[in-house]
Amino acid sequence: MSEAPIIEIRGLRKVYRVGKVDVEALRGVDLNVNRGEFVSIVGPSGSGKSTLFHIAGGLTPPTAGVVRVAGHDVGAMSDAGRTRMRKRTVSFVFQKFNLLPNLTAGDNIALARYLAGKDHEEDAGFQETLKTLGISNRLSHKPSELSGGEQQRVAIARAIVNRPAILLADEPTGNLDTANSHVVLEILRSLNERLGQTILMITHNPEAAAYGHRTVHMQDGRVMESAPQA
Repeated sequence: MSEAPIIEIRGLRKVYRVGKVDVEALRGVDLNVNRGEFVSIVGPSGSGKSTLFHIAGGLTPPTAGVVRVAGHDVGAMSDAGRTRMRKRTVSFVFQKFNLLPNLTAGDNIALARYLAGKDHEEDAGFQETLKTLGISNRLSHKPSELSGGEQQRVAIARAIVNRPAILLADEPTGNLDTANSHVVLEILRSLNERLGQTILMITHNPEAAAYGHRTVHMQDGRVMESAPQA
């Protein structure tokens, strides 16, 4: 018997109320993501990819349809339930690094461990994460003292240090130059290949999308195509 998808979406709809008008952001989306898969989602602005990301991450509830994330029925969850899912099951990397400016890089990462009730200093996984990302010698620096690429690596470390089932990345190279973009994408690919990290990444960049196993093309709130990389 095959393993169930770690993300299973069926007939997903999302409608936003804007003034007196209903805006349909998702129109019956079907999508599966298997455990250990690296999936890129591409599409123009307004295609619904960010809304799909937010629902899969438990940041907003669906209007209709079925959304199961690591066995959790997102549509049936309360706000508190989605918060627990975000804490235990999924983690996020955004275009903006969202590091706390008054904390050092090390303390930004350690905060994620603390909130999960874990001791980062004695955890071999924590040390392995730092080594993988190449930031062991930058832990005492505050975000303002780091380059954009270093800040994003710290943000990735913070996201994966608790070994989430799913890593959701929203335009993770959007604020980076070409060289740092390649570094970050190679890190994501390494996390997927070495640790089996499931990754769902939104990007507008076809070159970035090619780092995944499969690219899902969205338009007008629908999945138009889902194809493996050539």
